[in-house]
Amino acid sequence: MASFFSAALTSDPAASRPATPGPGEAEHLDAAEAARVTQASFAALLDKLDYLDEAQTEQVQHAFRYAEQAHQGQWRSSGEPYITHPIAVTALCAVWKLDVQALMAALLHDAMEDCGITKADLAERFGAPVAELVDGLTKLDKLQFNTREENQAESFRKMLLAMARDVRVILIKLADRTHNMRTLSDMPRSKWRRISSETLEVYAPIAHRLGLNQTYRELQDLSFRHLHPWRYETLSKAVARSRNRSREAVQKMQGEVDAAFVRAGLPARVSGREKTLYAIYQKMTEQHLSFAQVSDLYGFRVVVRSVLDCYTALGVLHQAFKPVPGKFKDHIAIAKLNGYQSLHTTLVGPAGLNVDFQLRTEEMHIVAEAGVAAHWLYKARRAEGENAERMDTQWLQSLLDIQNETRDAAEFWDHVKVDLFPDAVYVFTPRSQIMALPNGATVVDFAYAIHSDVGDRTVGARVNNEQVPLRTELKNGDVVEVVTTQGARPNPAWLGFVRTARARSKIRHYLKSMAQTESAGLGEKLLAQALRAEGIEQLPDIQAHAALWDRLLRSTGSRTQAELLTDIGLGRRIAGIIAKRLVGLLAESGQRPDAVLLSRERYAAHESVSQGAITLDGSESAPVQYASCCRPVPGDAIVGYLGKGEGLVVHHARCGVAQRLQRKDAERFIAVDWADEPARLFETGVNVTVNNGKGVLARIASELASSEADIVRVDMDDAMATTELRFVIAVRDLAHVEAVLRNLRRTSSVLRAWRVLPQVD
Repeated sequence: MASFFSAALTSDPAASRPATPGPGEAEHLDAAEAARVTQASFAALLDKLDYLDEAQTEQVQHAFRYAEQAHQGQWRSSGEPYITHPIAVTALCAVWKLDVQALMAALLHDAMEDCGITKADLAERFGAPVAELVDGLTKLDKLQFNTREENQAESFRKMLLAMARDVRVILIKLADRTHNMRTLSDMPRSKWRRISSETLEVYAPIAHRLGLNQTYRELQDLSFRHLHPWRYETLSKAVARSRNRSREAVQKMQGEVDAAFVRAGLPARVSGREKTLYAIYQKMTEQHLSFAQVSDLYGFRVVVRSVLDCYTALGVLHQAFKPVPGKFKDHIAIAKLNGYQSLHTTLVGPAGLNVDFQLRTEEMHIVAEAGVAAHWLYKARRAEGENAERMDTQWLQSLLDIQNETRDAAEFWDHVKVDLFPDAVYVFTPRSQIMALPNGATVVDFAYAIHSDVGDRTVGARVNNEQVPLRTELKNGDVVEVVTTQGARPNPAWLGFVRTARARSKIRHYLKSMAQTESAGLGEKLLAQALRAEGIEQLPDIQAHAALWDRLLRSTGSRTQAELLTDIGLGRRIAGIIAKRLVGLLAESGQRPDAVLLSRERYAAHESVSQGAITLDGSESAPVQYASCCRPVPGDAIVGYLGKGEGLVVHHARCGVAQRLQRKDAERFIAVDWADEPARLFETGVNVTVNNGKGVLARIASELASSEADIVRVDMDDAMATTELRFVIAVRDLAHVEAVLRNLRRTSSVLRAWRVLPQVD
């Protein structure tokens, strides 16, 4: 996606706030004409509100009068009074039969942003629900952010979360954007690209994700019209010419279709449909086709009474016309992610013309055109509409789940945008339950779609009874079985291939939580070590010394003991300083340092390793890093540096980087030592000089493998007669390195082999 945040929540790009027109804007209407236009617009809106009762209609009129007063003196770029924009937005919402609260919010949606009206003012006059809806649509102008992009991301996050809590927010927003795009031609041409790109890249995908297909198609075409005016006009003329040429064939086919249904005794409503200009343009650019090569410009929609009639109608069509192989899709048995249901087939019509058919029931047709807005349309038309209320709520609810785990606005949008793709794959659980996932989803995405606990504990998978890697992309019809282990946890490498926002946010949340937990554990060790150096045997128990810890936390500014220990573990605070404060507080309560322990610790401090040293075996996770500048391995003399926010960084004692840091920041160094039995392999550098010859690299690699050293990376410098090979290998300890070097030196063609050690500064 390109820069999709450009003024992401600007409510009306076609609005002009000043009382005098700017360059390229129309002259404002006079007062009498403005009043006439406003009243005509509102009268047209009232005609659409026949589904409301008298009291509700009066509430809408009250909101209109308030909004009209609030926007007094504001004009659109077309020269019309600004209030005509909220009226038009409300009229679009009325087409979806939205309730009276949503209609009032639509009329007032710019009042907070542009007119200095507060949320409290709206809540007092129109009720809290209306104020919440308007607030969800309002930019965060009063908050301060570091960058424009951050402001836009935060605004967009707020709108999406408000949408998750109440879908009417996004319906009003999409109506607002639709009217803006319809009137974009009144704006200066310099603004067309920015606004159209944003609509095409953000709002149209959201409309599609929520099943608002009619709005989705209109937003795409309007964006195309203003992004590429010449291409739009050229394509529009080509379609008009094609329509004239094909009119007779299409009419003939519709007549034959109608006759076929009459013969079958199947009541059906058949209507023609034409591929949108943007859809044609997309197909031409993606498939590198000329306009003449696009064969599926026209189609028919068949609406019948029941699901059984859909399949009967399909049989009637396939008897009357030849179906195109591979062009049948059953979206009734397996609905799309946004709730869309229909049967799709392509038939060969007169003169070899390929024609698409969509077959659906009346209820499916409402859902196909209006998506989540179908809930209100259903309520207006039939009693059982409550079934539609659950439509696509799973995705909306997932936005709240992601927000709970991701507080950063840009990261939140990064998660959400991956779900705004129309394509999907449909796979099965071992119990034959159908699951829909975005195109490109992997086994790990499937595991997290089942449950976050299943995803966290995934260690393997079988697809169609065959063992597969976790990064395997799933295909339609795959039967997926996930293998879990109780002690397993997410792998950071999964973030490189997961496709769904849910999986990505769950993995990141788990890793962040684990990093904090492990950092707190390291911080506790460091503070205990520092306390021993001050003569205190162990950390005071938080339950027994609650008042003591409370005073310490207040003095450090930390909210909890865990937060303080995490900060110590991440190097944000110095353990020695906190220990001295704690010793002072203990002294006030009558507890004195142990003189014997104090003497022993001070004596040990002159030895190579203090008795209170942190023991390392390689099993540590986020809080402990092994410096790549010197690559220490067990057996090397090492030192530990608490970098600010980096946790503990372990250096070789001879490392020049560490020595410079020690001269500059000595209080951040702590004693560390190796455990007797390391838990993993460690990386180190080995250089080998060899005579050039055929197969020499293979012999060196074979020797390293036989020495049980894993090759992590290899580089080389060629000379005329010799080559220097630079390896990074994984070994157990210092003794293992020395054994590897002995074996390499005995290998033919090897002139020299040595370990890369840091230079003393």
